[in-house]
Amino acid sequence: MPPKALQKLKVRRKTNKIDGDTSRVITRLHLPDHRPRISKIIRRVTLLPDKAAKDLLARIMTDFSNRHEDIGGIFERHMKVVKDYLPKDTMLNDTQRALIGAYFTKEYSIESAALFNPSIVPHPDQSHLKKSSLRFIMSLRATGEGHISSIVFRSGILGRHNRLRFDPISDFVETPELQLDAVYKRNPFRRKLKEMGAGDEIAAHILDQLSEDFTYNDLIEKIGRLRQKPLFSEDHQNRAFEIMCWLAKSNYEVSFHADHRISERVIFPVSKNESRGIEDARFVQFFNDNGEVLYYATYTAYNGITILPQLIETKDFITFNILTLNGKAVQNKGMALFPRKIGGRYAMLSRQDGENNHIMFSDNIHFWQKSHIIQEPEYPWEFIQIGNCGSPLETREGWIVLTHGVGPMRKYCIGAILLDLENPTRMIARLDAPLLAPHEKEREGYVPNVVYSCGALIHNNVLVIPYAMSDINSGIATVAISDLLDCMRPIAL
Repeated sequence: MPPKALQKLKVRRKTNKIDGDTSRVITRLHLPDHRPRISKIIRRVTLLPDKAAKDLLARIMTDFSNRHEDIGGIFERHMKVVKDYLPKDTMLNDTQRALIGAYFTKEYSIESAALFNPSIVPHPDQSHLKKSSLRFIMSLRATGEGHISSIVFRSGILGRHNRLRFDPISDFVETPELQLDAVYKRNPFRRKLKEMGAGDEIAAHILDQLSEDFTYNDLIEKIGRLRQKPLFSEDHQNRAFEIMCWLAKSNYEVSFHADHRISERVIFPVSKNESRGIEDARFVQFFNDNGEVLYYATYTAYNGITILPQLIETKDFITFNILTLNGKAVQNKGMALFPRKIGGRYAMLSRQDGENNHIMFSDNIHFWQKSHIIQEPEYPWEFIQIGNCGSPLETREGWIVLTHGVGPMRKYCIGAILLDLENPTRMIARLDAPLLAPHEKEREGYVPNVVYSCGALIHNNVLVIPYAMSDINSGIATVAISDLLDCMRPIAL
């Protein structure tokens, strides 16, 4: 039985439920697995009589133009992807171009399977609010066909008494403009290649020809020259080129329309290392030493075989930089950045061994080399593993860290610990029993018996916890900070 003090802890579950909406669809390129079929499909389209082609396009536009803001532009982009399959000297009219694009386009319902694992941060824009209110942004893991995960967003306002009101959700969903021709730093790029086992003489030959700041196109140009005039074994070269391009494509930028609602924005997998999903983004509002405010998020990229921790950086939730995390300590899932530097260094929670709570420090946010265990499983509800449920939250008493514990029957519960403000390697207090455990209405879903969060916030001295219920939908719970701290057991030095 939990201590009497913990029995009195009032955790309030709000009535708000965040469910997936199957009508929220994006468009994706739709190519047959057997590429020679592309030419056959194009030929069939071009052989359609003019009237039949126009009638068909009119029906397509009627069916889909109200579901996407620029369906014609989408068809044109996808037509250009397959233009090399056109017979030589073929001249297409506008109707044929649009129809070919339509045949190589499909809709994808991003939230059709689940909407879960939320995190919440203050919105960059806090203007025109009532006293003691807070505008927020919530990120969620959306899962659709094929269990491919992406990041979606909601926004809203927390009122004076933490009444939560979500903004209306847009009927449209926007996939962003991708910028692969980003600027890379040569030395970090070289270090990451070495870490990946690809920092050999071929990589050195390419990188030595590049300036300290280089673009994706610069890299491709140097690779092309070496491919035309090989200096090393071609098989060895091709393997090195593949890894270098893989690394470059794992670092990219996406931009959305600034005048569109945030609920229209979806960060969908782009690079090969995240082809099977972007999982469990933990967003944090980060304060630099100079007072500059940034937003970071760690997430897990999954390609169906391996996972890779990645970092998102944004100032405005309009433009997002996606970057690789590097170093020996960049392993496993569940990394969560502290909201400021500690002792002049970045600090991050992690779970390298898949079992214990770790902490690590670095002078460079992109490179992490060592970690230390700060918490091991102690109680039956966490005997299998423990980890964080998002970035630490600063209070005068210490850093509040929400944790997850896995017990019998793979039951996930949310707990809490308190870390020393100036020395967060030291746990100074903890809850001995779960703060949140799945009750009867929360235990049924895609993954039963799970409550889980990727990040909470403190508003008006209340901890606001968005949490997932059995990997299918999400809810909100609140608890007074003073009550939570009172129920924590101090840890003896």
